[in-house]
Amino acid sequence: MAVSSTTPSEASLSDFGGPRRLITSHNDAGNAVVVSADDLQWQSMREGAICMSLIYTTSEPTPNLNQDLDIKKHEEKVTGGRIGLVSPGGSVCRMCDFSPSNDPQMHRTKSLDYGVVIEGEMELILDSGEVHLMKKGDVAIQRGTMHAWRNPSSTQWTRMLFVLLDCQALDVGGQKLGESLAPGQHEMVASSID
Repeated sequence: MAVSSTTPSEASLSDFGGPRRLITSHNDAGNAVVVSADDLQWQSMREGAICMSLIYTTSEPTPNLNQDLDIKKHEEKVTGGRIGLVSPGGSVCRMCDFSPSNDPQMHRTKSLDYGVVIEGEMELILDSGEVHLMKKGDVAIQRGTMHAWRNPSSTQWTRMLFVLLDCQALDVGGQKLGESLAPGQHEMVASSID
């Protein structure tokens, strides 16, 4: 069954449930309070092979939390509807569910990424041919390299949490390396940061 990438849904195609996002701030007395508690929506891509849930974005390397400006900027970005894998000058936090035996798509983002396996197992595939099996709790520090993610299970979904931080342009051997999305990733908006 093909699933549209343009229609957000209440749930992932996996059975994991969630995520629920809690955003904190301060009340007038300076005490910590939750100002937003939301069940987040999912975006299905590649005919349901991957489901993504955008958790939060920032638009600056050092966000301004005063008067909840970061929250307002995040809401403006979401309302604008054109969020790439990376937020230029800022960060993106996403939850991603990968279907069993998904077709890995080699790609690169101009970012420093933290990828954490929350449920299941994941193979980190590099363009050098290296393949590394990650288990629940493992963290990949992805530093602007060509890579792909493959769920090795033929029956179980895998869930990962990603935090992507925009970074300076990467120069390797005199070659400028920018964002490179695979042909199968046409459903994702370009980050527009090269």
